[in-house]
Amino acid sequence: MEEKILKARSGMPMLILLILLYLAAIGLTIFGGMLLDNKNNIGALPLTVGIIWIVIGFIPFLGLKVIKPQEALVLTLFGEYIGTLREPGFYFVNPFSSAVNPAAATRLGQSGDVESSIENKGQANVPVSKKISLKIMTLNNAKQKVNDVLGNPVEVGIAVVWRVVDTAKAVFNVDNYKEYLSLQCDSALRNIVRIYPYDVSPGIDTTGDGIPDEGSLRGSSTVVAERISREIQEKVKEAGIEILEARITHLAYAPEIAAAMLQRQQAAAIIDARKMIVDGAVGMVEMALEKLNENNVVEFDEERKAAMVSNLLVVLCGNRDAQPVVNSGSLY
Repeated sequence: MEEKILKARSGMPMLILLILLYLAAIGLTIFGGMLLDNKNNIGALPLTVGIIWIVIGFIPFLGLKVIKPQEALVLTLFGEYIGTLREPGFYFVNPFSSAVNPAAATRLGQSGDVESSIENKGQANVPVSKKISLKIMTLNNAKQKVNDVLGNPVEVGIAVVWRVVDTAKAVFNVDNYKEYLSLQCDSALRNIVRIYPYDVSPGIDTTGDGIPDEGSLRGSSTVVAERISREIQEKVKEAGIEILEARITHLAYAPEIAAAMLQRQQAAAIIDARKMIVDGAVGMVEMALEKLNENNVVEFDEERKAAMVSNLLVVLCGNRDAQPVVNSGSLY
């Protein structure tokens, strides 16, 4: 169902007219009561008209509607959709029309819902507004535990920035557009996260082109968020919702494997550091031997070269400072 804008008349002239009619009804009632004792019963007619209007005269007041900026009101008349009030102002519509918003009482911790709950906190039986917010809102769903492509459990949370662009679709195409959006966000998050590893792993294809790449949840968070945003948009398009942005707000290994993965990362860091130290030490030993040979400081046979290389590598690769050894005799 497509949205159609309702062209309603201004509410101020109708409000003035209804107030005047009420005052006239009160006047007729008083005037008819004063003439009721007359033998001709002249006051019966104005008294009856005045009482009837006083009893049912409140009904037209139900058609007065106030629309604030960035709000919309979806109206139906006896079950038929008659249009949406979008422009801010004071309007008069058919008093028998009713506003429809199945998600009015839904609270999902979204930006607009948080404001509403704060305003209504501590107030009992506060009527729920049927107006639909057209503001840009943020949905921050609870963190989910999802297995990545390697089967490791990962905790992921996302924040989705969205807004309603078609009120008719939001109200009539789905049962509750807020809950629908929340479920689609969870589904899209799971579908995308399971494609990626947490860290870069060899032989993993995350793009679907059959070629391994270096995509990962930790290193490609922007790309992952864009893919999640596109998938959510495809699913909520028929609900009249536009997804403006999605961002990963939380990413971590699940608690049951976090300690083991931390040890793994520490071990990988130590190995990389040791590799760098050994490469540098070997280069320094080669440079030292070349300088000694060039300057003819001392001549080494193969056994002495091996001993010197061993000593230098121990000094350069060790975790502690070298202790000097004073040799008062020959090498042998």
